Formats: sequence, C-alpha cells, structure tokens
Amino acid sequence: MANPFDDDERDYLVLVDMAERYSLWPADIDVPDGWTVAFAAAAREKCLEFVEEHWSALRPSRLGRETTG
Repeated sequence: MANPFDDDERDYLVLVDMAERYSLWPADIDVPDGWTVAFAAAAREKCLEFVEEHWSALRPSRLGRETTG
C-alpha cells in the first residue's frame, strides 16, 4: 500500500493547529483532533501554494510569544 501523504494524484486539505503550524492532509482521511481545515480539498500543488502564501513564521506564533526570565 502506498503512503497516502506522498501521492501527488490525490486531493489534500491544508490543516492548521492552535500553534499555527500547517500540514497537508489527505482529503479522504478524517482530520485529527486539534487541527482545523484552513484550505479545502484541492490538488497538492494548490495546497502547497496556499501554505507558501499564508505561513510566514518558522516558529509557531504561540512559541514566538513566550518570553524567558
């Protein structure tokens, strides 16, 4: 069985979690708890374009707001 996360021929969702981390997720697999759909089912390339346009921070925003000391 092929890995569903490596299939360029299937549709994906773009998910985002509370820390504003993004993930591509196969559209036909249930969204895991803690994640919400940020971009509806589309071709992998379209999902990657969405992530590139909307994800600008290397660190999740929640982690970026934490202070030390």
